[in-house]
Amino acid sequence: MQIIRFATVGVINTLLTLAIIYLLMHIGVDYRAANLAGYLVGFVVSFVLNRNWTFTHRGHWLGSFARWIVVAAVAYGGNLATVVMLHQWLGIDAHLAQLGGMPVYTLLSFVGGRYFAFKPPMTPEEMR
Repeated sequence: MQIIRFATVGVINTLLTLAIIYLLMHIGVDYRAANLAGYLVGFVVSFVLNRNWTFTHRGHWLGSFARWIVVAAVAYGGNLATVVMLHQWLGIDAHLAQLGGMPVYTLLSFVGGRYFAFKPPMTPEEMR
């Protein structure tokens, strides 16, 4: 069930992120800056939805938010490296390169969310 919820959040987040990126690129913003702006909005949306719905994390929000920052930074770094590589090294159109970076971001953010940012607290038996 978690993966289905994560995928649903991902679709919502992807559509919103791409809309922001493409809108900014359309009005002349550099593709890298547009990418950053889109992913910053997506970062907040995905934190709220994944924390409350996907992973139903009940720990303090500030701790999970700090961990989500780390997860998102790693995922975004993988995304941006992929986008730049596809566009600058392989000559793929910047619009299509944005799509190519999304699977990298998705995989890294799911694994990081599941096992780090929103990891369930240890049970007393696990602590022993």
